[in-house]
Amino acid sequence: MAIVGPIAANVAFVIEITLVPLLLPAIQQQFGLTIGDLGWVFNSYGLAVAIGVLFGGWWGDAFHTNKVFGLGVALFAIGSLLVAAADSFDALIMARILQGLGAGIFSPLVPLLLTRASPRKPGRMLIVWGSVAGYVAAFAPVLYGSILSEYSWTLAFILNAIIATIALVILTGSTIAARPRNRPAAKRNYSELFRARDLWVAFLYVFCTYGTITYYLFRLPIWLSNNAVGEAGIGLVLSVVWLAFSILSALLRNLVDKPHVRTIMLAAPLLILVALPALFYSWGLLPVLLSAVLIGAGLACSNAPSTQMILRFAPKGLSAVSTSLDITFARFGGIATVATLAATRPSHAAAALSILCLVAACCALAAGRRLTATG
Repeated sequence: MAIVGPIAANVAFVIEITLVPLLLPAIQQQFGLTIGDLGWVFNSYGLAVAIGVLFGGWWGDAFHTNKVFGLGVALFAIGSLLVAAADSFDALIMARILQGLGAGIFSPLVPLLLTRASPRKPGRMLIVWGSVAGYVAAFAPVLYGSILSEYSWTLAFILNAIIATIALVILTGSTIAARPRNRPAAKRNYSELFRARDLWVAFLYVFCTYGTITYYLFRLPIWLSNNAVGEAGIGLVLSVVWLAFSILSALLRNLVDKPHVRTIMLAAPLLILVALPALFYSWGLLPVLLSAVLIGAGLACSNAPSTQMILRFAPKGLSAVSTSLDITFARFGGIATVATLAATRPSHAAAALSILCLVAACCALAAGRRLTATG
């Protein structure tokens, strides 16, 4: 049950990410919003998540990790209900901010709680976590669009609040109540983060791999749209990405806790590098589907191993801060890559992305060697 609670909360987190883009047109119509207003509906959540992540990591190390996690889940559930109940644009934005703060607080603590619940096989547990997230990301839009789309858009947020509440009940009843009181917190020297060289190599790996993957996910719909592919086709290709990620994650679950971890980490940027040409050359839909498989595989090879590596290299007492920085570097890598390369020529973008992949490969060799040696 200590595993089910965090995974259920993460399911709610993933559903929010995948469903909100589908709900924006209905939200725009109900409130009579402009495109700029709609951008605030979307981005207010993301900005709040970025702020909440920093607080979640800091509080998770300074206080009882489970209780901080529960606080974040509770804020997320309340924010989701307030979004569904919003009767004005201002109320909607405030609710989205509260929802995002809650998500930011609990999301960096998910891998920490899961690895503590399974200390002998932490990598396998992270793979299970990633697989569940991938399947939810792949099927949630399809299921919602085919079954629940005829109802009000508020239903999605109500369902998300219910899932988060269930996760909170499970966590409170099985984990927090069962754990002994925390010992007095030791003083934490945050300057140790800057002296942890291997940790920063891991952060650079995350920045590069997630930067290239995020650019791919940004550029892919544009490429397909320019080649007369409709929304159904675009959704199919995106589903292929997440299905490939989930399937390979399940296959890797018995390997990430063994010396193979360095090979798996190295495979990620190489798979991404092979997939990138499909974004810049009109080879047809079949090569794009193949590139989607490769991108999903690259994400699977980088997700759990990089988180495991960061937890291994994190200074004592600073695990939650380290996982929050993991999320920060992943998000910033995607934002920086898209912002820098979105308007550049395809040849320049391909060269820059290739450099990021090569840097990530070097980081995988360096940090992976160290991870294997200390394993």
